[in-house]
Amino acid sequence: MKTDWRNLPSGAVLYLRPAGLVSCATSEDHAMQLAGGTSAFTGLEIIVSNFGERIARAFVPIQNLQDIRDALPGPLQNRYDRLYQNLTAAPAPLQLGQATLSFSKPRIMGVINVTPDSFSDGGDFAEADMAITAGKAMAEAGVDIIDIGGESTRPGAAPVWEGEEKDRILPVITALRDTGVTLSVDTRRASVMTAALEAGVHIINDVSALTYDAESITVAAASGAPVILMHSLPDPSTMQNDPRYDDVLLDIFDYLEARIEACLDAGMDRSRLIVDPGIGFGKTVRHNLALINGLSLFHGLGCAIMIGVSRKRFIGALSREEPPKERVPGSLIAALAALEQGAHILRVHDVAETGQALSVWQGLRDATFLHP
Repeated sequence: MKTDWRNLPSGAVLYLRPAGLVSCATSEDHAMQLAGGTSAFTGLEIIVSNFGERIARAFVPIQNLQDIRDALPGPLQNRYDRLYQNLTAAPAPLQLGQATLSFSKPRIMGVINVTPDSFSDGGDFAEADMAITAGKAMAEAGVDIIDIGGESTRPGAAPVWEGEEKDRILPVITALRDTGVTLSVDTRRASVMTAALEAGVHIINDVSALTYDAESITVAAASGAPVILMHSLPDPSTMQNDPRYDDVLLDIFDYLEARIEACLDAGMDRSRLIVDPGIGFGKTVRHNLALINGLSLFHGLGCAIMIGVSRKRFIGALSREEPPKERVPGSLIAALAALEQGAHILRVHDVAETGQALSVWQGLRDATFLHP
């Protein structure tokens, strides 16, 4: 049935997902660069939802978009314009004190879990000296950001006292702050954010998108630091117990959009915000695959996109149930799929391997500009 774009319900919500993705270098006239990256989109999936149910959906080529846009009711035209502008704009560089980090190329964030119960490494970096050694190795391998956390938020994890969380991470931050690598703190707690910022970190990475601790949004706003807002279900100990969504792509878009608005209301600039759909945090295998395949939708939020697929459980579920450390090939395939959708930051455990894969991926794309 053909959609009557002029007579959509007054409470309907519009979404735009870039589709028909191609390399910018090989794209024809009817394509638009995606979020300042090396991919371009040749059309849009236009989705309209009403009370959590998709009531309209169409794949529209670039050359026909204006007709659809002009047929929309006024409020949806305004939303269309805002989303489209976000889809085609490159994220602003992150301001890191006196330095900046641009998104002229995809960035690699290396993970250091200073915990005894991380799902990915089984406590390999539970002691500060081991974590520091790992961080220096990541710096040598060319990592862009090192993310340091002292509390496991894996499915089933128990909370950690904030004093212990600080004791775990602060020596590591102090030892790595002179490496020249941008440092990030992975925490849900305002007091830990404050201590980490004072110790020298540049970025706050909160799996709860500043909802777990009521003071965290105030601390984040006052800090001036970039903030990563991730989607997860509230309680790590139960979030994998039959997670359900009306529409996983649209529900998580709505959640992140609301968290961005909360940050803007608190005085933060959108250019400071990074979004992460939270692969594996309260999602089934099917949810994770839908988020990776539909990742381009999240460019409509107007923020840089980070994604963490590294060593995640869904990789083993799709293969032979390999343990986390044996999921590197699957991690690289999933990461490259996210790059095709315009991801700006890859959060990974295997920095050298990811760096090599990224270099080859980028080289293949660059080579398309050259004549044979």
